[in-house]
Amino acid sequence: MSLTGKKALVTGASRGIGRAVALKLALEGADLIVTATSLERAQKTAEEVSRLGRRAIPFKVDVGVTSEVEALFQLVTSEFGSLDILVNNAGITRDGLLMRMKDEEWDAVIDVNLKGTFACTREAIKLMAKAKSGRVVNISSVVGEIGNAGQANYCASKAGMIGFTKAVAREYAKRNITVNAVAPGFIETDMTGVLSDSVRDELLKQIPVNRFGSPEDIANAVYFLVSDLGSYVTGHVLAVNGGMHM
Repeated sequence: MSLTGKKALVTGASRGIGRAVALKLALEGADLIVTATSLERAQKTAEEVSRLGRRAIPFKVDVGVTSEVEALFQLVTSEFGSLDILVNNAGITRDGLLMRMKDEEWDAVIDVNLKGTFACTREAIKLMAKAKSGRVVNISSVVGEIGNAGQANYCASKAGMIGFTKAVAREYAKRNITVNAVAPGFIETDMTGVLSDSVRDELLKQIPVNRFGSPEDIANAVYFLVSDLGSYVTGHVLAVNGGMHM
């Protein structure tokens, strides 16, 4: 199920899940635009993609800023002309108990995680609807389904992505555009690497397969959804969490 000839955009592609997704899509034949909030970090992933023999264009963008997203898609149009695959992975956390959470901490997470997904998808859909073909995958989270203390803003953003996914899937299914979400459990990334050993031990007890996931586990799930293998799947939330939530 090759992706040869496909044009893909992966946001938040400088590390962790985003980087793994970008490399997996490149390995399967796609050319990519990879974004990060730092051009230097985006360039590192682009260089890795290039070493796999695929074209890669790095771009610096804050997906929470609409004007920057519009500039990103001007690049997509000028360089690729169209877009086959969009993976909305860019995300941040600003954890804290609800009573102490500041407006700016709430707004920052909602802007990047949820508004950024909306803004990127809106621009991508314009290209995909014209071509009557496309794949959108939104990287949500298990905590968007089950909640997590100290992450009201993050959980709200990830739950919002799930509802957004289902709505857009219904709107564009007749245009041969599938829209799905992947909900990772606890994955070994920089974001989870800051957790203490005691917290990690407690989390591990909640995972039936008795291990944390890898970014490659998520990348494989994304590949399934954007390839022809997943052509009859839309509006779905694919849980990749080792059985943590069933």
